[in-house]
Amino acid sequence: MEFNHYSVLLPETIEQLHIKEDGIYVDGTLGGGGHSFEIAKRLTTGRLIGIDQDYDALEAAGERLRPFEDRVTFVHSNYEAMVERVHELGMDKVDGILLDLGVSSFQLDTPERGFSYMVEDAPLDMRMNQDNPMTAADIVNDYAEEELYRMIRDYGEDRFAKNIAKNIVKERKNGRIETAGQLNRIIEMSIPKKLQMTGGHPAKRTYQAIRIELNRELDVLAQNLDAFIDLLDDGGRICIITFHSLEDRIVKTIFRKNENPCTCPPDFPVCVCGKKSKGKVITRKPILPSETEMEENPRSKSAKLRIFERRYL
Repeated sequence: MEFNHYSVLLPETIEQLHIKEDGIYVDGTLGGGGHSFEIAKRLTTGRLIGIDQDYDALEAAGERLRPFEDRVTFVHSNYEAMVERVHELGMDKVDGILLDLGVSSFQLDTPERGFSYMVEDAPLDMRMNQDNPMTAADIVNDYAEEELYRMIRDYGEDRFAKNIAKNIVKERKNGRIETAGQLNRIIEMSIPKKLQMTGGHPAKRTYQAIRIELNRELDVLAQNLDAFIDLLDDGGRICIITFHSLEDRIVKTIFRKNENPCTCPPDFPVCVCGKKSKGKVITRKPILPSETEMEENPRSKSAKLRIFERRYL
């Protein structure tokens, strides 16, 4: 199957990266290579490092970026290892970093990958890295009720998390829950019928929660963003596209902290903590998709782009 992925906020991201033809750029979530194609075609003596943990994505991006193979290096890895991988390639600093944190259209539209709740007999997989020994089914069948509740409440922001967790545990006593259809029916019985008519598919939030938990999405972002900013050369920019409020909050908070890390009380006349700013938040408010883009690609509706520029004082 062809790896389709509509590159969200493409012109806006490319413009904000301030690409130099001899620069070094990292696409930490390569996907189908849409953003990377636009970066690579602007390079002459520069280099693009494309990282993805999904073998299908790397294969598809390899085909798409074939015209620029002299300036692109592909790396199979979670983007959390970006700093290490860049240093292994003999580079100390980079001029730009891109993270597009959405699930690709290919992943959602390929039933056997198990990301979608729309195909009843799809397996509960949801692994972004096919080498991961754990699947979504393992979480659904092995997590304690309290763990399921915490996950659905915190990552799915679902107010019926307690009901859903309780019913999963009850139903799995009759046998393992292996398919989207089985899980969907449990979720539907956990949410009042009249509320299922509004706010999209009733399973949406639970699937989001399981996917985030399985792929450690928020942890990877929160634990590594400071190091990515440190990897930038003077004037280098990091552009991050998020798709839900939890990711966006992490990016917004860490960007602000890197711009103004001072921990001195507000009434101190001078800073004594010694913490220096690492640069500037370019986006006080996130850049959002245009009306046209949202019409053409409904999945872009929740996208937000935030940018930070590294500055050495």
